[in-house]
Amino acid sequence: MGWLWAIIVGFVLGLIAKAVIPGKQHSPLWLTTICGILGAIVGNSMARGFGVEETPGFDWGRHIFQLGAAIVIVFIVDMLYTSMKRKRHEQQRA
Repeated sequence: MGWLWAIIVGFVLGLIAKAVIPGKQHSPLWLTTICGILGAIVGNSMARGFGVEETPGFDWGRHIFQLGAAIVIVFIVDMLYTSMKRKRHEQQRA
């Protein structure tokens, strides 16, 4: 059940990150979901490092760290994906 939740949370975080980032992102949905999963993992680690442990109820602090990490990761991966896609397209034209 842990993997299913990781995929669901990654999907939601990835979509929110795409919505927050200005402009159009060209990365596919599966890559956005993977970035969201990575954002959740990195955000949890950052929250733990800053002393924001799990609390009873909704963990706002931890989720803010997760979303922030997901936004950064989606932004960077989308830039890399677009750059690689453009290079591949230019190589096919030559």
